[in-house]
Amino acid sequence: MTFSLSLTILLPLLSVFLLHANASPLHYNHPIHHRHPRFATHDYRDALTKSILFFEGQRSGKLPPNQRMSWRRDSGLSDGAALRVDLVGGYYDAGDNVKFGFPMAFTTTMLSWSVIEFGGLMKGELQNARVAIRWATDYLLKATAHPNTIYVQVGDAKKDHSCWERPEDMDTPRSVFKIDANTPGSEVAAETAAALAAASLVFRRTDPTYSKVLARRAIRVFQFADKYRGSYSNALKPFVCPFYCSYSGYQDELLWGAAWLHKATKNPMYLNYIKVNGQILGAAEFDNTFGWDNKHAGARILLSKEFLVQRVQSLHDYKGHADNFVCSLIPGTSFSSTQYTPGGLLFKMSDSNMQYVTSTSFLLLTYAKYLTSAHTVVNCGGMAVTPKRLRSIAKKQVDYLLGDNPLKMSYMVGYGGRYPRRIHHRGSSLPSMGVHPGKIQCRAGFSVMNSQSPNPNILVGAIVGGPDQHDRFPDERSDYEQSEPATYINSPLVGALAYLAHSFGQI
Repeated sequence: MTFSLSLTILLPLLSVFLLHANASPLHYNHPIHHRHPRFATHDYRDALTKSILFFEGQRSGKLPPNQRMSWRRDSGLSDGAALRVDLVGGYYDAGDNVKFGFPMAFTTTMLSWSVIEFGGLMKGELQNARVAIRWATDYLLKATAHPNTIYVQVGDAKKDHSCWERPEDMDTPRSVFKIDANTPGSEVAAETAAALAAASLVFRRTDPTYSKVLARRAIRVFQFADKYRGSYSNALKPFVCPFYCSYSGYQDELLWGAAWLHKATKNPMYLNYIKVNGQILGAAEFDNTFGWDNKHAGARILLSKEFLVQRVQSLHDYKGHADNFVCSLIPGTSFSSTQYTPGGLLFKMSDSNMQYVTSTSFLLLTYAKYLTSAHTVVNCGGMAVTPKRLRSIAKKQVDYLLGDNPLKMSYMVGYGGRYPRRIHHRGSSLPSMGVHPGKIQCRAGFSVMNSQSPNPNILVGAIVGGPDQHDRFPDERSDYEQSEPATYINSPLVGALAYLAHSFGQI
């Protein structure tokens, strides 16, 4: 992309304008000046650019003229036709061609939270981040267009997984699955409400009309989630399990959704809802996993801000809940319950472990920001843990991801000289439409999937599932647990990279 000389001169002024134009009093309510004294070993700005670019490779629907991931083409243009609704657009979750609403909504919430907390530091990437969010919210508005109904999935996952074909060639059933009053799905509904509410904050200054549409829809969707309680894993079990089964229940999403609606609307009804229902919904649970399924730790951090920064005394307990989460991560303390690999990577589970690395890193940097604003620390049973320590832990995790690990491997595709070349991703692994315009049949692609040849199309910015508990990574396309990228791995890292790029003076 080229800029005229006049725009180059204006960029410093424009960046200041963008910071304030995107901010409401809720955003960026204190400056962030946490310069790390040492020279950065990584180009966090480059990684930030790539982490956002990745989302263009996951797009479904009619691609715009300014599509940068040029090996992708239009796909899924009749999505929703099975039920006579327009469900064109949105994102494929990972390396397949299904649109799963639950992880897509969580991805949107975390991209939005990244911008809310650190968008003022993103400079030129802020607009790209907003575009990535809007690609999702435009779709979520379509999926929630009918009251008390949410279309939560497009594509038959089992049939999709029996093929290895490009999204542009899809010929598996584009079945549409929905939740409604008779088949409730509180977790996916409440997460969708959270996504819409969080995104409404992102667009509050730059597109107030769109922001209001998002906020109004979030209110309606949350009412549906709360009124018709039930798990979508029960109602739609044959279709959503085992892919995105909700194992943690829907209580965490109701608390999370209410927290985001409180933040977005300032309606006292939501604060009251949190006060009345918080304990019932598991606010104090010692579950320290944060990802597309379990929102407890994220809700604790989010609500702790209301106490720490906004001085909402009724939410005092959330500071303690958030501290408990952080203390579980501190190696060598009596509270530590987190496993790390010999190379120092946080390790939760073998399947797509890197999502927990990125989400935890984001929470640590965000909580450090809140603690700094309130001039306080984390209390781990009498041991004080400073915001600086939290930032140090988060930085170490991000640095491992970018290449500071026993294999000297960057787990972000396209970043650094050594990165995964055989990722578990259909579109990346098969020749592009530009190279091979003819249709590749359903099962014909498996010869490529099972081969050792590197992927011809570089899915720039994609973060894969990552190494195992012994820091090993075979780089095999068939190994979806370690080699598959996903939108919800990238979304929290966007905010973390923005903070690190800024703190090292790269942006």
